[in-house]
Amino acid sequence: MKHEYEEFLNPSCCAIKACPVDTTVKLMGKKFAMHIIRNMTMFKQTRFNQFLDSIEGINPKTLSVRLREMEKDGLITRKIYPETPPRVEYAMTEKGHALTPILIQMAEFSMKYCCGDVFADGKSRTIKQVLHPKVLKQLQQ
Repeated sequence: MKHEYEEFLNPSCCAIKACPVDTTVKLMGKKFAMHIIRNMTMFKQTRFNQFLDSIEGINPKTLSVRLREMEKDGLITRKIYPETPPRVEYAMTEKGHALTPILIQMAEFSMKYCCGDVFADGKSRTIKQVLHPKVLKQLQQ
C-alpha cells in the first residue's frame, strides 16, 4: 500500500512501516497520558492516588487502564512492594523521559499562541518565566 508521504522519504534509507508522527501520537494522544507523564516529570508523583487527586476529570478505571497501557508501551514501570497493604509505585522509563522535551514544547506553544486560554491576563509568556528555575533545570536534564 502506497502512502502519500513516501515521495518525501529518502529511498536509500529504509522501509517505513508507519508514519513516525502517527506512532508518537498513538502513545501520547490517549486521554490523560500526557497528564500522567507531566505529573511524574514535574511533580514527581509515583502513586495511583496522587494521579487520581491531581488530574482533573480522570476516574479510577480510566487511570488504571491508562497506567497499564503506558506500562505495556514501555513509558513507565510498575513496582509492587510486599507490604500490607501492598504499595504500588510507578516510575518513568528512559523512553518515557524522552517525551519530556515534547511536553515542554507543547506547553511553550500554548503559552505563546493560546495565552488567552492559559493565563488569566491573556498575555504571552515563556516557559522560563512560568516555571521555577529549579524545576526547569530538572526538566532539561
